[in-house]
Order: sequence, then structure tokens, then C-alpha cells
Amino acid sequence: MVGNSRPCIQIDLNEFRLHFHLKGKPQLTFHFNTPSRSFYLSVIALVVNEMKKLGKIKSIPLQDHLDLLILLNESIGDAAGSSDKENLLPRIYRKWKHALPNLEEAPLFKVVGKRKEEEDEASGKIYPFTDVEKDAWANLFDYMGSEENVRLKFAIDRIGIGLNEISIIFGDSRNGEAWDHFIASLKKEKEEEKEEVAPPEETAFSKLPAVPLSPSQEKKISWFSRYRWALLVVVIGIMAGTIWKIFLSSAPISVASVDRMKYPLPENPSIAVLPFVNMSEDPKQEFFCDGITDEIITALSKVPGLFVISRQSTFTYKGKTVKVTQVSEELGVRYVLEGGVQKSADRIRITAQLIDALKGHHLWAERYDRDLKNIFALQDEITMKIITALQVKLTPGETVHLMAKGGKNIDAYIKTLQAGELIGGGTKEGLAQAKKLLEEAIALDPNYPRIYVFLSKAHQNDVWLGTTKSPEQSLARALEAAEKAVSLDDSYAAAHSVLGMMYGMKKKYDKAIAACEQSITLDSNSSLNFMFLGLVLTWAGRAEEGVPYLQHAIRLNPFAPAMFFNNLAVAYRDAGQYEKAIEESKKALQREPNTQFPYIHMAISYFRLGREEEARAAAAEILRINPKFSLERYAKTLPFTKPVADRIVEDLRRAGLR
Repeated sequence: MVGNSRPCIQIDLNEFRLHFHLKGKPQLTFHFNTPSRSFYLSVIALVVNEMKKLGKIKSIPLQDHLDLLILLNESIGDAAGSSDKENLLPRIYRKWKHALPNLEEAPLFKVVGKRKEEEDEASGKIYPFTDVEKDAWANLFDYMGSEENVRLKFAIDRIGIGLNEISIIFGDSRNGEAWDHFIASLKKEKEEEKEEVAPPEETAFSKLPAVPLSPSQEKKISWFSRYRWALLVVVIGIMAGTIWKIFLSSAPISVASVDRMKYPLPENPSIAVLPFVNMSEDPKQEFFCDGITDEIITALSKVPGLFVISRQSTFTYKGKTVKVTQVSEELGVRYVLEGGVQKSADRIRITAQLIDALKGHHLWAERYDRDLKNIFALQDEITMKIITALQVKLTPGETVHLMAKGGKNIDAYIKTLQAGELIGGGTKEGLAQAKKLLEEAIALDPNYPRIYVFLSKAHQNDVWLGTTKSPEQSLARALEAAEKAVSLDDSYAAAHSVLGMMYGMKKKYDKAIAACEQSITLDSNSSLNFMFLGLVLTWAGRAEEGVPYLQHAIRLNPFAPAMFFNNLAVAYRDAGQYEKAIEESKKALQREPNTQFPYIHMAISYFRLGREEEARAAAAEILRINPKFSLERYAKTLPFTKPVADRIVEDLRRAGLR
């Protein structure tokens, strides 16, 4: 029994239990009650023993102890997985990384008890864990490195414990002696197994001294051997639905090179947030995971001291196994955030880790287990953790701005996320369904500004895609929704951005520019905000001023879709830089080959360069893609000043369009 004299943690290798008896906290016992789980307790003991040898709490590289791990896996762990380094170390890494956050359902151990008072022990009464306790216990099991370079730390310092306050016990032995006796007993049991089937051979552990076993210890070891296959069946049953369906981690971390980066590394801390992986069994939860990723990107984008890559670029990696170095070098950033989301009924589990690609190690990693209703506060908490890890200092005003008004109703939040996915699809049916979902969301949470931003975008897209019977009415509804979003939260950058676009489409250029400039003040990392400002400046006849904003939008969004390059082509065209306009139009076609807009910009640019044959060829491509193209109808959609719009229409007519 653990004494009461001082805070103490005991790793019991007799019973395979982990006892916590901390001053001022409830007693807690984890039971590693299957061969696979017992293997992981023995790994904890290995890490603690190595830290005690070094005299400090630090990460222990497991690849340096592969022989011991093989022995533990094949003896205690019942060889439930391969002992090859290529398989054993990745298995340890994956389980440690993703399977520990939920104490009540922890795949690697069973919680024996938590009692508020010592006298409750006899009654066996168990009390539920708080969210803070769940996070604290789960984060004791810390990891760094990668699948090939596994580094584990039993992070007792996180709960205020030192190495002298933790002990390993086996039989009557303690700490290093207990560990040596434990290993020797496993070695003896393994040698006895070999004697039953083959002549004895010298093993890699022949240097370890044999230690006589007590009758109870002999019985314990032989019990593992006798029932190993039956236990393996039990382990498979327990683990199948819990661990092996959890997503595999990304490739091992290597070091990124500044010289290989596609773009110059920004002076400010630069970060890319990869799409959080759906760890739920339900593929319909993808939109929920994407929404959480999007919220974190949006929050980080508001921080003046950061450089944040756009969602559109990081989502090109969705569903792919990529190395952190690849992401860093292709996007030109130093830090990469990755994680996973598991939603089940009214609970949500999020894992997240922040990686320094230039050094090849983790800066921060956490696991969270929360009620779904607390998702908004949890997103803010994750964001602040990242900012702290990157050592970005915020003023009180910036902190308040970062935690801008969010949703209050989880059902409204989910409907808004679903609508966002449909709006991005760009179909008539999708837009109709999106607007229906957003109206339902408004009924549930009428003061959630993001709903109105999405509603404005849906009505705008109706105009651009020609899916509305009344463009004037759709524009009016889009403007109304944008103004509503700003009225609900004047610090919401996306609301000002969409409002600026609406003013621009209605040719209220001064208001459009002012609104878009405000959006950049509030969110200096949004590629859309920079694109919209560059675009409305171009519409207002100030294309040369618009070009730098459109260029920066693409730097924030290196894998930007076609519209970014189309809009830059328009600015170059109206600034008289026709060769560059043609070049950007071709980039747009590479991303979206069967769209008429790049050919429109190319036809005008070729004509103004005096290359009429190429202009007519571009016009022919417009008619191939859209045989019903009408110059009169197209002219009505142009948001440019009248002289600019008149010249566009005339050039297209002379290129052969009607």
C-alpha cells in the first residue's frame, strides 16, 4: 500500500498497476490489465529507470533500447505485434500518441479507482473525472520524435513530482534493482520456453544476471505463458474498435531546409495548419473536422505577429501522407500543426501537435477530451497554446480580438459548417441546400455572425454562377447579410471582407475599399482579404495599387485555386502589363482547364498587344466552353468603372464574341 508521508507514484511490476497518491489530490490507480497494456507499463518503467540513471526528467530515445523492448514485447506483451524495429517502434509511437486521452475508456489501461476521501476506499465508491483531471493524467504520457525516432517521457514534472518521488517495485526490490530483477525474471521465463522446444542458445540478454524467483513470481510469469493466446484474443477484441482504427501518424520528422523552400521564409513565425484527421468511424464527420481546422486557422490569422498559410493551400494535403519537411518547403513555413478529431455523441476528443520543421522536433503536443458543447472554448484554448509555444506576445486588446464572438448553439454551428461545404461545391443544388441550412441555423442562434457571412457568400455565388432568377434581388440579400454580420461583430474580419465585396459589386468603390482595408487590419493573414482588396481596387480603376495585394494573397495561399490567378491577371491587364496577364491566365487554366474566365482575360490582352489571331483563338475557346456566351449578359455582371467596362466589352467584340 502506498504510504501517506509524501507525494508518491509507484510503478508496480508485480500487479502491473500504476498508483498515484498525491498530496491534496484523490488517489488514482491505473491497471494495465492485459498483456498489451502490461507491455506499455513496462515501457513506462523503462523510461523512468533510464531517467533515474541520468538523474533528470527528460525524453528517452527508445531506439537505443530495442533489445529490451523486444524482450518486453515477446514476454509481457505476448508478441501481440511484430518485434522488428520497423514495426515495434511505430506501434509504440502510434498508441502513445493517440490512445491515451480518455481515462474512462483508455485502451492502454483500466482506471481502478478515484476516491475523494481515504475512508471511501472500503465502499468502493468511484467519482467521475473532471476535464482538467483527464487532460492532466493523459498528458503524463508524453512523446516526441517520430515513428522511427521514438522518444518517450513519463512527464511527472507536469503534476509537480520529482524523480525521487516515483518508484519502481518488483517483489521486495525498488527502483534500479527492481527493474534488473524484473528483466532477469523475463529472461529466465523466455529461456525456459526455449528449452521446451529446442536446445538452449545464447541470447542477446545473456549478460543479465539470473535472479531467483519467489513462488508467487514464478506463478505470475508462467501464467502469462500458459494463457497468452487466450489473452491475445481478448486484447484483439478490446483494441480492434479502439486503437487500430485510429489514424496513422504522418511520416517521420526530418529537418527542412531553407535553401529548398519554394518561397522565402517570412521574418515572423510562420505556420501551416494541416487538416485535422477524422478519427471517428463516421465519414460524415469530415466536415466537422474541417470546420475545427478552419476555426484554428482563422483565429491564428488574427495574430499580427504570425504568418499563417491559407486553408485552401493546407487542405491540398487532406487525405495524403506527407512529411512535415515537404509541407514546410512547399509552403515556405517553419512550423506545422497537425492533429485529429474524434466525435462521439456529445463528446469530442482532439489531439494536436506543433512541429518545428527546421529543427525536426515537437514544440508542443496535447490531447483534449471535452463535452461537445465546450468546443468553442476548446478551440480558443488550442489557439492560445500555439501562440504561447511560438512565443508571440499579445496585448490585452489583441487577446480580446482573438477570442471574437463565436457561436452559442452547437447545432447551429454544425449546420453552418455543413453549409460552408456546400457553398464551396459551387452547384445550384448545393447553394439552395446551403441557404436552407443557414436559415435553420439563424433560427437556432440568430446572433452568430459567421452564419450571415456564409449566407452573403451563397447569394453572391448565385449571381456569379448565374443560378438566380433575379441578380438584383440576390445582391440585395447578400448585402443585407453582410451588413448584419458586421453589426453583430465589428471585429470579425470576414464580415468586413464580404461586405467590401458586396459594395464593390454594387460599384460603391470607396465603401468597398474601406471595408476591405478594415478586414486586413483585423486579419493580416487572410489570403481572401488581400485578394478582395486587390480586386475592388482594380474594379475602381486602381489596378496598379491592386497588384501587390493580389500577389501577397497568393503568397499566403501557394496552392491557391484558379480565381486567385484570374484576379491577378485582371489587375495586370488593367494595369497595362499584358504579358503578365497572359502568364497568370495560363496558371489559372492549369488549375481549372475548362473555365471561360482565363480565356476572356487572354483574349483582351492578346488583342491589346496586337496579336489578333491569338485573341480570336482565345475567343473560340470561350465559345467551346460556353456555347451560349452572351457579350450583352456578360457586360451586365462587370463591376468595373464605366470606361474600363466599356473597353473590355469592345475588345471582346473585336476578338469575335457577340
